[in-house]
Amino acid sequence: MTDGNGDRRRGLDGPAPEERPTPTGRRNEQGIRIDPAVEATHEPRRTVISTLVEHEPGVLSDVSGLFSRRQFNIESLTVGPTTDEDRARITLVVEEPDPGIDQIKKQLRKLVPVISVRELESDAMRRELALVKIDADEPAQVSAVADMYDGKTVDSCPETATIEITGSRQKIDAAIETFEQFGIREIDRTGTTALARGIQSTAAPASTTESTATEASQPQNQYAPADDD
Repeated sequence: MTDGNGDRRRGLDGPAPEERPTPTGRRNEQGIRIDPAVEATHEPRRTVISTLVEHEPGVLSDVSGLFSRRQFNIESLTVGPTTDEDRARITLVVEEPDPGIDQIKKQLRKLVPVISVRELESDAMRRELALVKIDADEPAQVSAVADMYDGKTVDSCPETATIEITGSRQKIDAAIETFEQFGIREIDRTGTTALARGIQSTAAPASTTESTATEASQPQNQYAPADDD
């Protein structure tokens, strides 16, 4: 290989070092360069991603490791069985800008145990369970507040009462805020679980359908209001 003057030079063809394009975007703590488009001014939004996976050891570790490495903002993660004992459903609640949400779905689809990934619509059925242990110095008032939020007393003693509340995230947040007047000792929340409305499959596998006919045969109200209770 020679240059324009006939002198022999070493190396591959290409621009000189000073002429090569310089990558843009900062690096995170793991040294991974972040795409500037992802960091552009996009307002974050909260969304639910339903992922159908093979029910095998290590799947949850793979998914949680992905979020840790990429530093995605995960609000909650729940795992549960499906109608197929060989598969499990992971429900993720994330709060990211749209480019970040797209990256989450793309990265999840690359994992070997993942069968399908779907971002659920805003009207999907979303539910969460919370246990709230509060001081029971005023049992009548505590019971009245529990009834207001369709709560159920699952444990009580002269000093405390533990209330179970099921519903949307907004409902549980409101209940906890109201219970604060009595003094809250402990709270435990499950995180969000969700299913698509109507006959839609929440996360249909690429090859076979997860008992779609069975789920579709159940009574559904496609015109039910969104989860705002």
